[in-house]
Amino acid sequence: MPTYEYKCNACGHRFEAFQSIREDPVKVCPSCGEEKVERLISAGAGLIFKGSGFYITDHRSEAYKQAARNDNGSSVSHTKPKTMTRAETKAEKKTGTKTATSTGKGAS
Repeated sequence: MPTYEYKCNACGHRFEAFQSIREDPVKVCPSCGEEKVERLISAGAGLIFKGSGFYITDHRSEAYKQAARNDNGSSVSHTKPKTMTRAETKAEKKTGTKTATSTGKGAS
């Protein structure tokens, strides 16, 4: 149901009325009681999204969602490179060789 804005031409009181589209417009001012009320043209109310969130993907088909998951998973690696432990660093300094984990390319 829409909310309509009204203005009394007798006292200048402005008010809103929550009415059905089929209802007749308000004619009597709730402030002064005069029958000089007119309905105003207003911009109306905007959409208000309440709750945990609303996203463009909320109503996507399952095929679209699956293709998006497959596309994201194949092109981007989310694994962190392995960090060397203190023991591996000491062993590397003693032997002068790099381990496969320190370079990421294999042993030299």
